[in-house]
Amino acid sequence: MLTKRIIACLDMDEGRVVKGVRFENLRDAGDPVECARAHARDGADEIVLLDISATHQGRSMLLEAVCRVARCLFIPFTVGGGIRQLSDAVAVFDAGADKIAINSAAVRDPELISKIAARFGSQAVVVAIDARRTNGAFEVFVAGGRVPAGRNAIQWAQEAASRGAGEILLTSMDRDGTRSGFDCELVRLVSRAVPIPVIASGGAGSAADFIDVFRDGSADAALAASIFHFGIQSIADLKQELHAANLPMRWPC
Repeated sequence: MLTKRIIACLDMDEGRVVKGVRFENLRDAGDPVECARAHARDGADEIVLLDISATHQGRSMLLEAVCRVARCLFIPFTVGGGIRQLSDAVAVFDAGADKIAINSAAVRDPELISKIAARFGSQAVVVAIDARRTNGAFEVFVAGGRVPAGRNAIQWAQEAASRGAGEILLTSMDRDGTRSGFDCELVRLVSRAVPIPVIASGGAGSAADFIDVFRDGSADAALAASIFHFGIQSIADLKQELHAANLPMRWPC
C-alpha cells in the first residue's frame, strides 16, 4: 500500500491565513509563513496555500506571500487562487511553488489543464474541485464556492484527469470547517472514477475521520486546516494514531 499523505492547508485572504465554516464566517488563523513553518516542523507531508479571495476579487495571486512561504519550506508546496492562464502559473512556479492548483479557470477553460501540464508536467497540476450535494448528486461550485458551475463533480474529475491533471483536490463544501468528518461517499466515488491521486478535504475533526477517509473513501491523501491551525490535533500525534491503525505514514510515526 502506498504511503498516505497528511496535508496542511493555508486558506489565505488579504495576506493572512483564515478559516471558516462552509466557506463563510472567516476568522484569522495567523501569518502564512509562521503557519507553514509550524506545520512542516510538526510533520506535514505537504503544504497547500490557497488565496481564496483572488478569483472572486478578479486579481492575481499574492506572489510576495508565495515567495515568503516557499523560502521556509523543504516539503512539497502547492499554490492556488487567481491562476487564470498559463502566464499566471509560470509566475507562481517562479515564486517557488512545486505544484499549482486550479479551480474556476479550469472549469471555464479545461484546455488550461493541458497547457500547464504540457509545460510543467502532470505531476505539477492539481485540479481543485469544490463540490456540494445538490438534488441527490454532487455539483461543482466555482469562485470560492459562490457560484454553481452546473457540472457533476465525478464527471468533471474524470475530464480533468483526461486532460492532464496529476491530482484532484476534492473539497466537500457541506463538510468544510464543520469537523464532522470527511464526505467519504464523495471521495470514494471520485477516487474510483479517476486513475490519479485524490486528496480529501473538508470535515476533518479527529484521527478517526482520517482513518475513515483513507479506508472507506479510498483517499490517497487528506487535507485539513482548522484542527491544525487551532491546536485541536497535532500532525505528529495524528500520524502516530494512523500508524497504529496500520495505515502507512511518512515521518513522524
